[in-house]
Amino acid sequence: MFKKAQPQLPPLPHPFDPCCPIPSERQCRAWWDRFDMFEHIKEHSIQVANVATTIAGMAVQVKLPGPASTSPERFCATIRASALLHDLGKTYCIRHGGNHSQLGGAWVQELTRNPNVAQGVTHHVYWPGPLDLEAFFIPLAVMYSDKRVRHTEIVSLDERAEDLYQRYGKTAAKQAMIKHSIDQIKEVEHLFESQLQENVHAYPFDSRGLV
Repeated sequence: MFKKAQPQLPPLPHPFDPCCPIPSERQCRAWWDRFDMFEHIKEHSIQVANVATTIAGMAVQVKLPGPASTSPERFCATIRASALLHDLGKTYCIRHGGNHSQLGGAWVQELTRNPNVAQGVTHHVYWPGPLDLEAFFIPLAVMYSDKRVRHTEIVSLDERAEDLYQRYGKTAAKQAMIKHSIDQIKEVEHLFESQLQENVHAYPFDSRGLV
């Protein structure tokens, strides 16, 4: 009996392939409206994108190997788009339940066809792989930036942790998950400080630091 031939799937694009589209800020904001994003989540997303874009600029300045594999403009645009879209699924999940990072990541992959933009959305709550800035700078930067913004305010990781415990730590299991996430993000902060040659913990991330 002959086996039915399996259809050939097209190869995934390289994340920094010049043909791989990066959504503009205007397009990201249009998707916010399309998915009926709450205004306070839009404001939070802008601040997270500002922090992430600043960190991307630091990586470009020190010529970190991963970011240096593409043009500075393309690298910074990719990380900014990912950060702007990181909470795209949150309004829906507030209303209907579900995992907003997983849902948002699936939506962003479908919308952008750019796996690097989508990866930062899918993994902005917790990173399941090795903490390797050269290989995974974008999701780690988006995740870190999200943990530095409480609503629209730049805060320390300890302040953000307190906020997360108050809002989501209703059970011992959820408290353990938050602690695990915060412990991981503190490791990421240490990596940023050692490899970006900046005191990221004390960096103001205000308009003077934006690229």
